[in-house]
Amino acid sequence: MGILYDDVVIIREAEKEGDPAVITVNCPDKTGLGCDLCRIMLFFGLNIVRGDVSTDGKWCYIVFWVVGKQKTRWSLLKNRLIGACPSCSSASGISYYSSDLQPPKPLDVFLLKFCCHDRSGLLHDVTEVLCELELTINKVKVSTTPDGKVMDLFFITDTRELLHTKKRQDDTIEHLTEILGDAILYIEIELVDQEIAACSQASPFLPTAITEDVFDLELPDLVRSGTARSDCVSIMMDNSLSPAHTLVQIMCQDHKGLLYDIMRTLKEYNIQISYGRFTTKPRGKCEIDLFIMQSDGKKIVDPNKQTSLSSRLRMELLRPLRVAVMSRGPDTELLVANPVELSGKGRPLVFYDITLALKMLGTCIFSAEVGRHLIGDREWEVYRVLLDEGEGLSVSRNKIEEGVWKMLMGWE
Repeated sequence: MGILYDDVVIIREAEKEGDPAVITVNCPDKTGLGCDLCRIMLFFGLNIVRGDVSTDGKWCYIVFWVVGKQKTRWSLLKNRLIGACPSCSSASGISYYSSDLQPPKPLDVFLLKFCCHDRSGLLHDVTEVLCELELTINKVKVSTTPDGKVMDLFFITDTRELLHTKKRQDDTIEHLTEILGDAILYIEIELVDQEIAACSQASPFLPTAITEDVFDLELPDLVRSGTARSDCVSIMMDNSLSPAHTLVQIMCQDHKGLLYDIMRTLKEYNIQISYGRFTTKPRGKCEIDLFIMQSDGKKIVDPNKQTSLSSRLRMELLRPLRVAVMSRGPDTELLVANPVELSGKGRPLVFYDITLALKMLGTCIFSAEVGRHLIGDREWEVYRVLLDEGEGLSVSRNKIEEGVWKMLMGWE
């Protein structure tokens, strides 16, 4: 079966301000496709306000209604969405799809290093430029010297796979130099080999106090300073309405990346959605109906499996990320953690949101690290940010924790 390449993804932009754009995806199905598409839209800063998914297990038809930034690069978004669909080869102007037989090779890792005079909001401005250039931050090491200079090391990969070219490197340096202005002292980009990239990863161990406080898998009555309660999420499973599928009905509070968190969880459980509908209601409420089945094509009838999936969905909807402000000796440390996908990808734009929230709070960053850690049976991406207290932290720790949490959840 063949379809025209341009018909794989169709984007109809909003006719007037405030209306949603409509994105239609029509392609062969694969487990986790919905997660991959939602992740891309989250990376582009789009909020999904409605969605319909339909598939027969071989071919799928997905429609998303999205709202986002005025400067959304729709043509680039379309290319990224097409790239997430099963690979294709062209013949006579018609694209035919085949299954992905081999996992994609890992992207080359580059080291961006620069030294400059410190100023408020600098780290966020750099992060914003890198995101706009589609450069993914895998790890960052930021340190401030006593004389007010900062040395930043970013281990990055390029979504466009062009950073090995001089033109792409010069373009990146030009954009960074423009935002840093006269503060810049030195800047360089270089390819690093796999051994150095591997060594750049953080230790797989975290202090016990951190793992107990931040990664507690028991849901508290209040989550993140009272911003969400456990009774805000309702999950019901029903096997009586379909001869072949289990119906999962979810009602919850909306947040940034909500549909991504649901799709990511189902992907981890190797569960396929045959039909789904997602709608947002007044006051930030969401309703999701999903007809799902296991990889063997059967319903989920085992009570233990139902309980396991329901508990994980509840956890991911209430605490898709972990945020805590803790003491690190005499200093204050902000920790943010999110689970890593089975594909090895972390949640997009987390560091962007952290630095933006701190910039809006007027809180400076003394040093920052991003690393991967194994906690229990899951891999986590952990951001450890040491705050610059100067003559004393002007914003309370509770205010910082709440501000970062709200920014990450899209409630700012």
